[in-house]
Amino acid sequence: MTDPLEHWLHVTLVCSPAPREVFEQGFTLPAHATARDAVLASELPSRFPALDWAAMSVGVWGRAVEWQQALVEGDRVELCRPLTVDPKVARRERFRRQGARATGLFARRREGGKPGY
Repeated sequence: MTDPLEHWLHVTLVCSPAPREVFEQGFTLPAHATARDAVLASELPSRFPALDWAAMSVGVWGRAVEWQQALVEGDRVELCRPLTVDPKVARRERFRRQGARATGLFARRREGGKPGY
């Protein structure tokens, strides 16, 4: 006799619709479901109707995939918002605000050490 859950997948959908807000939902999908099917089966479209999830980047366990990507048991589907600030620019700005060498990483220098180490 076959297991009735044999043709079903348990997956998790994770999304951050806004800064400091996380939506996470685990659910069961039919076998051969895609990343798009996971979003449509979740509560995400009804809980956040203004969110354009189709325009977001989709990934499975941190790796970018296409919306037609077939899912396997235990997958974690992740929706990513586009970046609003270049991470390199943000880091430079934080470094500039905290002071070049008076604080942070360069605050304590060992005796006789080279500057910046």
